[in-house]
Amino acid sequence: MSEHVGFVVNGIPRELDVEPRRLLVQALREDLALTGPHVGCDPSQCGACTVHVDGMAVKSCTMLAVQADGADIRTIEGMADGEALHPLQAAFWEKHGLQCGFCTPGMIMTAADLLARTPDPSDDEIRHALDGNICRCTGYQNIVAAVREAARVARTDGAPVAAGN
Repeated sequence: MSEHVGFVVNGIPRELDVEPRRLLVQALREDLALTGPHVGCDPSQCGACTVHVDGMAVKSCTMLAVQADGADIRTIEGMADGEALHPLQAAFWEKHGLQCGFCTPGMIMTAADLLARTPDPSDDEIRHALDGNICRCTGYQNIVAAVREAARVARTDGAPVAAGN
């Protein structure tokens, strides 16, 4: 038994037939070939699968694809503007906020959600927002520096930091 769902993913309308118990992360990765959201844990522990659903950061391993029916979804693949990196992606690169890169998509999607709500966060606010995302490589300091840099660039240059901008 399957259910028909439709949503907009990275600006593109998509339709799928999915089993009712299929996770959103499975639909994105396996059915739509969007492999940016990573599965790295038992559900809801690491945050590597974070995407935006209707503008809010959501761990896609905790949401069923049928629950996203009608939603606007943005993955890490939808953050860049063509070849130009999103300000958060550029800041992660410049500030060495990544090593193996496994957690990076989830970190960036979570940080974009934070910066959409709090354009000038303190280090404590950044750390609190990223609390549900686990990195096993960096020690977090460079991730915090990258988010702080993206916020600074957005304030200085008017660059958009929210997903979809």
